[in-house]
Amino acid sequence: MRHHPGCPTPLWFDIFCQVVDNFGDIGVCWRLARQLAAAPHRHHVRLWVDDLHTFQRLEPGVNAQQRLQQLDGVQILHWTTDTPARYFAGSGARADANSVVIEAFGCDLPPAVLNAMPERNCLWLNLEYLSAEDWVEGFHLQPSLQPGGLRKHFFFPGFTVKTGGLLREPGLLEKRNAWQANPAARRALLAQCGLNTTDIDTIDNGARLVLVFCYPDAPLSALAQALAANSRPTVLLLPDGVWPGVEDTIDAGTGRLQIRRIPFLRQPDFDRLLWSCDLNIVRGEDSWVRAHWAGRPMIWQPYTQAENAHWVKLDAWLARTPLHADTRKLIRHWTAGDETAFSLGLAHHLQADIWTRWEQQSAAWCHALAAQPDLASNLLTFCAGFPVATANRLK
Repeated sequence: MRHHPGCPTPLWFDIFCQVVDNFGDIGVCWRLARQLAAAPHRHHVRLWVDDLHTFQRLEPGVNAQQRLQQLDGVQILHWTTDTPARYFAGSGARADANSVVIEAFGCDLPPAVLNAMPERNCLWLNLEYLSAEDWVEGFHLQPSLQPGGLRKHFFFPGFTVKTGGLLREPGLLEKRNAWQANPAARRALLAQCGLNTTDIDTIDNGARLVLVFCYPDAPLSALAQALAANSRPTVLLLPDGVWPGVEDTIDAGTGRLQIRRIPFLRQPDFDRLLWSCDLNIVRGEDSWVRAHWAGRPMIWQPYTQAENAHWVKLDAWLARTPLHADTRKLIRHWTAGDETAFSLGLAHHLQADIWTRWEQQSAAWCHALAAQPDLASNLLTFCAGFPVATANRLK
């Protein structure tokens, strides 16, 4: 059995996740849990989730009625009021000095876990939300003293080597390249998504394939109008629940725009769909990261936050990308919901030379990010180099 360099014995990870909304929190935690449990790491991983029904939509293999289950090498527990006391601090607890507790996105650990952590000598990490802002580098891995002498370290994902990096499984881009070189695989996936043979033939013959996974305030009508006016046909894919009723309200005009509903996909299939599309319009965090690894043109819509904090996050990310100034403006128009400006900007980007520039810059950005260590490897490097047996106490 192989382990991460510097980890002579497997670590025991307990990842706590509260499902807030839009699948982002559980999406990130499920990817991280599987990656830590899989080769080459093969660590022990327990994922504590408070909402198994939502988790089941993301991963159909989950049994929403079962408190304790095993899937893809990960032990999944339904996080209820009494579950931590029974499985973490009770008779089922491990007393090893290689235990790591991950509090995902400030979800607040249950009292039973906090009470048991000093005796079990746990390393406590708070996995934060992804941001490209400069201050993240200064706060990454910083300790914070907690009541009772405990301390936790803040682990910040990010876009530079001074942060925790981005989730990326070993060999992911090689798998992507093999997928993109296999038209038959794309045809099978699109058929699985419910597209008919005519739609798939149209795509194989050069139609643009666009995925739109966005929030309701996006300028969707402007998107449809710009695509319908372009000489190149487009097949627009909308996941169930996004832009309900659009099929009855959009005039495709010349018929060059076809809108198709697709079902909710498991994460591996969602990744392959991103690899298959010419343009990916995404939202939140998990789909945002995965769109990067497609290496294709993308538009990101951050979740609206108080005091316009989402604009700070968007601009910080755009400033790090190699994207042309016009492309950055286009993405800002999408988040602003500016119908006119977005329609004009997209029409400009659909021109052959401008589109090629967008493709090349997107591929270059993906390549630059892939040259950095991934999030799971950075996390394991920190855990391996940290004296877990004294992790909880400040000297």
